[in-house]
Amino acid sequence: MPTSHTSKSPEASVPLNIRIKPATRNLIDRAAELLGKTRTDFMLEASERRAEEVLLDRTIFTVNPEIYAEYLARLDAPAQPNERLKRTMTTKAPWDEA
Repeated sequence: MPTSHTSKSPEASVPLNIRIKPATRNLIDRAAELLGKTRTDFMLEASERRAEEVLLDRTIFTVNPEIYAEYLARLDAPAQPNERLKRTMTTKAPWDEA
């Protein structure tokens, strides 16, 4: 069956309707105005940021136990002396120079 040329692109905007208490709407409007944003832009930005935080907090990484042990060993190992490290360790911090 041929696809229709009237189908919307995945990037097309779709409506999202929510019910909200007037006090909450007013709070959002005040904050959006302070940032020079529309209510919609403010709400989309805030909800997208929160959604990303939630998803990132739930992301679970699995690592091969041998690779993780090697990673920890490298973190615990003393740094190997080299010219760049020596220069870094002997250079005064800008705030220490008078």
